[in-house]
Amino acid sequence: MRAPFSLFLSWIVGFLLCNDPLATAQELCAERLTFTPVSQPNQIEWSKFPTFTLPFSIIYGGPRFGDTQASPLRHGFSQLVDIKDSEYGSLVQPRQRAVVYYGIATGLNQPWETIESPWANDLTAYRAKWDNFLSGVAGGQKNSAGLYVLPISRLALDYERFLETDSRILKLKQDNRVPVQYRNLSDTDFISAYKKAIRNLYSEAARYIRQHADLTGISLTSYADTPVLNTYLNVPTFTWADWTTNLSRTNYMVQDSLGRGIGGPYYDQLNALSPSAYYYYDYPNPLAQDYLAYLLFQVEVNRAWSNKPVVPWVWLRYHDSSSSYPNFIQPFMAEATAIFPFFSGAAGLWLWENSTLTPTRTDTYAVYEHFTHGLYRLSRFADMFQGSYELVIETPARDLMEKQVPVWRGVVKANKILVAAQNPYANDGQKTSLTVRYKSWQQLIELTGREVYLCRFDMGTVTATEPALADVIVSPNPAQTTLTVSFSRLPSTSTELILLNTTGHSVVRKVVNSVKETIDVAQLPTGLYILRIQNETGTQTKKIVINH
Repeated sequence: MRAPFSLFLSWIVGFLLCNDPLATAQELCAERLTFTPVSQPNQIEWSKFPTFTLPFSIIYGGPRFGDTQASPLRHGFSQLVDIKDSEYGSLVQPRQRAVVYYGIATGLNQPWETIESPWANDLTAYRAKWDNFLSGVAGGQKNSAGLYVLPISRLALDYERFLETDSRILKLKQDNRVPVQYRNLSDTDFISAYKKAIRNLYSEAARYIRQHADLTGISLTSYADTPVLNTYLNVPTFTWADWTTNLSRTNYMVQDSLGRGIGGPYYDQLNALSPSAYYYYDYPNPLAQDYLAYLLFQVEVNRAWSNKPVVPWVWLRYHDSSSSYPNFIQPFMAEATAIFPFFSGAAGLWLWENSTLTPTRTDTYAVYEHFTHGLYRLSRFADMFQGSYELVIETPARDLMEKQVPVWRGVVKANKILVAAQNPYANDGQKTSLTVRYKSWQQLIELTGREVYLCRFDMGTVTATEPALADVIVSPNPAQTTLTVSFSRLPSTSTELILLNTTGHSVVRKVVNSVKETIDVAQLPTGLYILRIQNETGTQTKKIVINH
């Protein structure tokens, strides 16, 4: 099916504006395509978008529906997970195939699966299971060295079978399915023995695959087994310096045997790291506004601990622990998710979908078109991510999440800078002025609502300035009885403090009359709150923990 002429014309105009140096000498923007999102259920209309590519590994694990033409591969994606028989060979080559192995630790009713224990498992049975998987992917084909030949370029192992914390590990000590010689250990020794054994068990599976399959040219990774594991809410709990230097913040599964750094028998098997970056809160919940900083944190903090490529898993639905599950995320969230990770150094994206939902639900998949639109806009500047370039990260994502300020990132190549920006904290239609900088160059840009800004500047011809905002300090945090809000100077316009609970309801409102205001929180329930500081010039928000 061919795209309507009006859409084709829109693409041509946008492309020319982004590539004709006479159109604008200073700012070239990736204009938005004009398209009507799909309204029929269980369809994705790939023909709305011109053919384009990106210099990243972007894996499509979403639904295929009636598509038999490998359409995602012509619209920004580099690999497919679900491939039709008619596509293989003619439309899809081995380098364009990706496989997820979900059964690596399951299916045998062993302690590893049932109680996440590394002890008393039948490894012979597991090895036979892994061998059967490899044989299936390879179609039984082996090379002259006796190794399975896998016609793929990416293999992701989905384990999800270890106890993350010491307290959970110690509960296992009370389970009589654990051999008695381990249960008789001291708590400290039991924890140490568990971590060593489960790390070696994870390693055994990855090592078996490496020893029995030819992985030449294949990237081996595993789902969410990365140096930093965290929840959506705890990111601002520790400073950025602490997140990136304190080994106790990292996942012991990818620590070396001496506990001195990232490494060890399991980590060493991986070619890339794949953090999970799913979303939990939908607008208008104030916690939803942190989604983009949270996504970028996943990339930036794991890159700080490892030089291995980081390829996050993203999902266009809310997490299944969310009250919004299985709803799709907002369109602007999908577009930003397709663009921003690469500005924080991601080497790719793995777009995942729960395959059990597709046959049982009737959904409108417009969000997939918004994600693809984000990839398309990014493709207008694909050259900025090739060859030698520099990432511009003025403020770590962790700090953006704490301050709840607009998100911007840049990529510099030669004398040009590509800027991506969004204000996830804005209301619809709200105008936000933002200064972007690189060394001595700076430029004032304007954002509209939560739209994604994506423009390139010639730094030799553009300069601008912006006055600094007044500082606001909130202490103590966590608070027990009283919360103090201190301003570096008295706001020049009427300003109000609003304390919101996690459902978005106001529990305290107070007008600012001095540079130091106090809020009584002694009667409020323990938990997480959002403090909104607002006046006619804008809004600041801060996360507050009340802990009596």
